[in-house]
Amino acid sequence: MSVINGGPRLLRAGRTAITAAAEGFDRPGDPAFYYAFGLRRNPRTIAGVARDGRLLLVAVDGRAPGYSAGLDFEEEAAVMRSLGATDAVNLDGGGSTTMIIRGTMVTRPSDATGERPIADAVLVRPSGD
Repeated sequence: MSVINGGPRLLRAGRTAITAAAEGFDRPGDPAFYYAFGLRRNPRTIAGVARDGRLLLVAVDGRAPGYSAGLDFEEEAAVMRSLGATDAVNLDGGGSTTMIIRGTMVTRPSDATGERPIADAVLVRPSGD
């Protein structure tokens, strides 16, 4: 069994359903937190499920003027819906957003020092491996 956390929810049953307040991502005593995390564009890592059951994993670069500004929560929901997701959740973002496919990094980490060492990852392997 595997467990992964993330948040907030972005889509539910094909509709935008951003649950930042219910999940504790909107802190009434600290409006700067929600602005920096949810309203400001940032690099993002997103997971979703399409109507046909396909898993969608998306990484969006950001903080790179002229290349990618990143996404806010509303934009994340719109991107996932455009890809066919019916349900989606924000996983992580910022300097932690990195995607590697078959050994090749396909994103541009936003940290000035490059790829950030992190303690968790989502690994997708072909069945039978």
